[in-house]
Amino acid sequence: MIQELKSNDIIFHYDLESIPESPAVKGNIGQDRAYQALRVGLRTDREGYNLFVSGDFGTGKLTAVRTECEKLRDDETKVKDVLYLANPASPISPYTLLLPAGRGSDFKRDMALLSEENYQGHLKVLMEKYPEAKTYLAHLMAFPYSKTLSEVNLVLDRRGEKRRPFIIESHPSFENLFGYYDGTSGHMGIHIGSYHRAAGGFLVLTAEEILAKEGLWDALKRHLDSTGMALTDAHVQGEIGKEARIRPEPIPLYTKVILLGADDTYENLTEKDDQFLRLFKVSPQFDYIMKASADNISGTVDYLLSAARKNNLTLEKSAILELLRYSSWFAESREELTCQLSILGDLMVEASLSSEDGTITGEDILKAIETRNYITSITEEKINNEIASGDLIINVTGTKVGIVNGLAVMDRGLASFGTTAVISATVAPGSEGIINIEHEAGLSGEIHDKGILILEGYLRKMYARSFPLSVYAGICFEQNYSEVDGDSASSSELYALLSAIGELPVRQDIAVTGSVNQMGILQPVGGINEKITGFWKTCLTCGLTGKQGVIIPRSNIKSLILPREIEEAIQRGDFHIWALSDVEEGMELLTGMKASERDRKGNFASGSFNRQIEDRLRRLYEAGKGN
Repeated sequence: MIQELKSNDIIFHYDLESIPESPAVKGNIGQDRAYQALRVGLRTDREGYNLFVSGDFGTGKLTAVRTECEKLRDDETKVKDVLYLANPASPISPYTLLLPAGRGSDFKRDMALLSEENYQGHLKVLMEKYPEAKTYLAHLMAFPYSKTLSEVNLVLDRRGEKRRPFIIESHPSFENLFGYYDGTSGHMGIHIGSYHRAAGGFLVLTAEEILAKEGLWDALKRHLDSTGMALTDAHVQGEIGKEARIRPEPIPLYTKVILLGADDTYENLTEKDDQFLRLFKVSPQFDYIMKASADNISGTVDYLLSAARKNNLTLEKSAILELLRYSSWFAESREELTCQLSILGDLMVEASLSSEDGTITGEDILKAIETRNYITSITEEKINNEIASGDLIINVTGTKVGIVNGLAVMDRGLASFGTTAVISATVAPGSEGIINIEHEAGLSGEIHDKGILILEGYLRKMYARSFPLSVYAGICFEQNYSEVDGDSASSSELYALLSAIGELPVRQDIAVTGSVNQMGILQPVGGINEKITGFWKTCLTCGLTGKQGVIIPRSNIKSLILPREIEEAIQRGDFHIWALSDVEEGMELLTGMKASERDRKGNFASGSFNRQIEDRLRRLYEAGKGN
């Protein structure tokens, strides 16, 4: 069944009933799984339970980390003063001493009272007063007094602090992370970095920034190992900065390292670093989309209202409806919303530029979207101007053999737009198979190459039953000089190929998008709204006839969230969208011919496009036998 979508199938919007009167405040909108992983990682005090938190920007990773860490910071047992002390047996290996918060300054003051006259007696007094330092002080008694022994480097003074540290290192370097040694004063020359200042608490880093600085990633792993070993072996020594001239004992407190990064970075580290999963055992993943459930709609509305209040703005319900619609458009599904809530907040603030009193309406949101499209449309406008002038040859009327209007999406940062791409196919006798001209020119990605191979699989399955498939065919994206990747044009390429093989004219007023498998089933593709909009603009440029439209996979219906002008054009009958299930339906629509099934003898019906294609393939095989 060839299904042309009606306006009721196309038009999409949220209604007032979808807006809760009193939205529930939820800090983990659509991210329950990620929050649960965060809690597991943050609450497990065991070696290797550092976290790599992945996901796209704007999904609330840092907010979630901060929120969950705040719940765990009220643990005074992990808030310690840290001191470095002289080691008379090995000056380059200072001792590390932990004392309860506020006791470090007392110890430093009391150690300063050491003198040659009171040395042994004062050490005994201090052993009674500071049990945590008893082993160290007893060790000193075996050595003669020196002024160096009375000097204490209090590197972490947490007087008055009762909460575990939470540190975000925004400028990671060797010195900023791990400190440095000034080289002049023994243990007194040690200056610590954010890794040690976060001891007993949490240190947040950006993975890509750590990996960008040569040697920093390896240094972080060494410190994580040293800290873990220090908790079981007090004699393991650490390092300061990049220099190894002095090696104090590691601070025996976990620094829970939390890396924020992209999914690709996580995958690369998993594949290429055999230590990564041992040191980062928990990986909360923040999704970029969520179901458009009542709870998630409620949470999104709460975020919007909260963001409006912070910016002294007022959102009318019509504005909330348009923002929800934009959220689904960004997620490319009527059934989902984006988790990148900051994108909605940005759009809301841009819309406020149209409001004189800070009250934002639905029209303000639509105007902001229109402005965004305009300021990012330079390349799109140039392409349409080339179509209008004839420099870019595209036909949106009539029929042609071996030529199909495909659809592509071009990206520039956060902006993207659809454009019409002419796909041509030629066929001759031979055994070379299907030649991907883009591949031969070095302009084809691996996924696009795979799509071309699938076309051969379809031809064999569909037609080459009683004779070998022997053909020399070339497929090309005309007037294209940039890389082509993805398989969303594979159905367009197959239609062009079938048209060329069967010498069947196909309609030029219909553009095509959709991936196809070897069975001929059309599969969903991304960017469907941009692609439809791109062909709509091509038709406006060349002139609307009322017959033009786009073929999409039936499974892409749920992705349709089109601009209002296209919804209205479809309502008037000026533009059309057909949602199809397989290639045969598409060929029927493009050629006006029936497909037909094989009869009991295995033959297609005379006059069908399948019969014409199979007969031509047989002739091509016979013609190529002598080559």
